[in-house]
Amino acid sequence: KPNLVQTIEATPALVHGGPFANIAHGCNAVLATKMALKLSDIVITEAGFGADLGGEKFLDIKTRQLKKVPDAIVIVATVRALKMHGGVDKKMLTEENIPALKKGFVNLERHIKNIQSYQRPVIVAINQFASDTPEEIETLSALTKALNVPISLCQVFEKGGQGGIDLAQKILPLLQENKDFHYLYDLDLAVDEKIKTIVTQIYGGQKVNFTPKAARQLKEIKENNWDHLPVCIAKTQYSFSDSPKLLGAPEGFEVTVKALIPKIGAGFIVALLGDIMTMPGLPKSPAALKMDVSDDGKISGLF
Repeated sequence: KPNLVQTIEATPALVHGGPFANIAHGCNAVLATKMALKLSDIVITEAGFGADLGGEKFLDIKTRQLKKVPDAIVIVATVRALKMHGGVDKKMLTEENIPALKKGFVNLERHIKNIQSYQRPVIVAINQFASDTPEEIETLSALTKALNVPISLCQVFEKGGQGGIDLAQKILPLLQENKDFHYLYDLDLAVDEKIKTIVTQIYGGQKVNFTPKAARQLKEIKENNWDHLPVCIAKTQYSFSDSPKLLGAPEGFEVTVKALIPKIGAGFIVALLGDIMTMPGLPKSPAALKMDVSDDGKISGLF
């Protein structure tokens, strides 16, 4: 059953299903979304780990089972991540670096164009970190506006709900736009063709290679008439490719499908790309161990 939780400001939220889009579908359960839709005028749902992973899977897998598509899509971006895609070492991300930010912007630009292909209104939310400088925020804002995409500076970590009011106000008009939703692929395509479509149209790759094992599994899928199922690709979240070292917006690369795993109960085929571990890496001591609620309702240990 969906878990009813609350934010620090007592806003209700439903938690149901894992967010690990690099190894799973990255979305909460259809049941939780349907419940939220019955209880609220507006529902915001997270599709985890990138528009190429969680976003694509939400739009091509979950919405088909949900039988409802989103009215608008928010792409969350950070200055830190784009500087990393611009070649900055992770240890140096807190230092201002405008050239790296400009270089890494191609990553966000690819995500924006990918999501726009689904024919839905898109807005970019800059998730601000304390280390972000005014010059970096202004640069990112200008680059995004040049693509004719609305943008909002999101300061919810620092200011709570107040830091998200601008984003909420800019989302509301987008919900009124009427466009025909466009799926990336038709379900009647063969599984290998679905994979090729995702790799070439979303990732920017050129070719899909299948190992002998994957080729045998592909044949078994066809023999069992499972070709009609959507595809859930498991790959690194650090790159559009199957290699975490290919940053930015690489093009013309090849990916290798190592195995195909039918998840008949869930209703999709998992394709394993590159060296991917299908069990999420969790800490030995979860943050929950430090959290507590006193008898008078005071919550501690969240930060």
